Amino acid sequence: MKKEPEATWKGGWRALLGCNEKALAIFRITLGVLLTTELILRYRFLHVFYTDEGTFPTRLLLPQIDTLYRTICIHAYSGSMIYQQVLLTVQVVLAFCLLVGYKTRIVSVVTWFMYLSLTLRNTWLNFILDRYFHYLLFYSMFLPTSNIWSLDQKLARTGTGHKGGATRTNETIVSLATIALKCQVLWIYLDAGLGKYNDPLGGWSLAADPLPALDSYARHTVCARYLYALMTPVGLRYMTPTVVYAEILACPIILLGSYFGSRKVVWSSIVLICSLHFGIALTVRNTFLLSSVACAAWCVFIPPSQEDLGGSQLQSQSQSHSRGTRKVNKGVSSKIAALIVIPMALGSFWFETMSGECNQSMKHIWSTLLHNRWNVFIGAEEYVTWEIAPGRLADDSIVDVWGRKDYVDWDMPGTGAPCTSTARPGRWRSFPYLAELEGEEGEALWSYLCRQWDDENGVNQGNEGRKLLRFNFFMLQADVLPNMGFSATRKRLIHTHDCTKVFGQAEPAATISGVSQPEL
Repeated sequence: MKKEPEATWKGGWRALLGCNEKALAIFRITLGVLLTTELILRYRFLHVFYTDEGTFPTRLLLPQIDTLYRTICIHAYSGSMIYQQVLLTVQVVLAFCLLVGYKTRIVSVVTWFMYLSLTLRNTWLNFILDRYFHYLLFYSMFLPTSNIWSLDQKLARTGTGHKGGATRTNETIVSLATIALKCQVLWIYLDAGLGKYNDPLGGWSLAADPLPALDSYARHTVCARYLYALMTPVGLRYMTPTVVYAEILACPIILLGSYFGSRKVVWSSIVLICSLHFGIALTVRNTFLLSSVACAAWCVFIPPSQEDLGGSQLQSQSQSHSRGTRKVNKGVSSKIAALIVIPMALGSFWFETMSGECNQSMKHIWSTLLHNRWNVFIGAEEYVTWEIAPGRLADDSIVDVWGRKDYVDWDMPGTGAPCTSTARPGRWRSFPYLAELEGEEGEALWSYLCRQWDDENGVNQGNEGRKLLRFNFFMLQADVLPNMGFSATRKRLIHTHDCTKVFGQAEPAATISGVSQPEL
């Protein structure tokens, strides 16, 4: 019996510019899982960052924004906790629908819009993780991500009365959206890699002085300390420049591999860049979701398998005798996509290169909608920081308000070898950097810690001795030194707050550097 020749991936322009259906399905599923996770975790921050009882009530937001901002940001229509919980629950349900591929097109549109609105409600919390979700969800609106492995596909097959096994096919779809998404991933890593390469202090170079970047970052977690011991400072120094070149070259190599039909090249590059993100997740705190979403973007480059190629050939042969058994959804029409995607790309270019200071202010939506820079971790970490907030209670005891502890510890947090951590991870990390807020904004920010302490300690239920009277908020720093060393701790007073005074009667908050702690 004559053996059939093995199907090969021919590559070419379609492979370079397009995405196959299974890759798009994996992209949708991965993005849906991560978005659902992120939104569920966001429940922890609703009260503090999104309600009128929190740190940024709508009465302070609305006077600062324009009409377009007020219209788009539906999360600012009300500051009640119930309203925010309902909106977030809707977002979680929509994210799950995206995951399973139900009503995928409309769900993608509404999900992107609601995530943009959520981000606009409090731009203090707009991190690079939100930028990833913003752009990946945006391009998912135009992509046929539900052609396979989705409820939409199953319902469509049931509606047409089709019976039997699934069609063995994995079409490569080329559209403006697939091209734009691949260009977006290319830009993300070029911007990140070139930012490191052009670091004025040379933190990512072999000749970094005094420490290379990986030496300064690989000390935050238990896994990081094991890596430090395994690689040694010399090994980390030689490894540091490879990160830069991996970021700059990964996407171009994948694109070349796709064009020339080399699955090994494509898969090797995907595994390499995802391993880099996996390493970041293990060695830097609060980066698991960020690293996972970054890996999700690379799903669109996944090449078709050998089985897929064989199935496509079989389907082509069957179509020569009868018309196609499956109508392939190509996504949003090119004309509609062009009317939205091209202005978005041009808008990002305008915002980053030509927009004025007014357009970049938080008064408008452009700083959230069009911001497209990715140059993070561009230098070595010169010092580590953590926070404490010694506070005096009504019973005259001293507690750490920030750490929610009954004692104050000025030492660097962590166990075993020195490491840094924070008592309030996640989106609480933005809190200490808002110290410059003044007036009613500053009062809303800092008085929240007073109310939170009292609520958590039953002050309103008769435990008057636990009432917080006043606190000082400190940012502590220690320089990063060779061989997992840190300098002596120095402290900087960020804010002094009196919980007993009504706004307007309190003395102006002080920001003092290098002074001893004021009396509590």
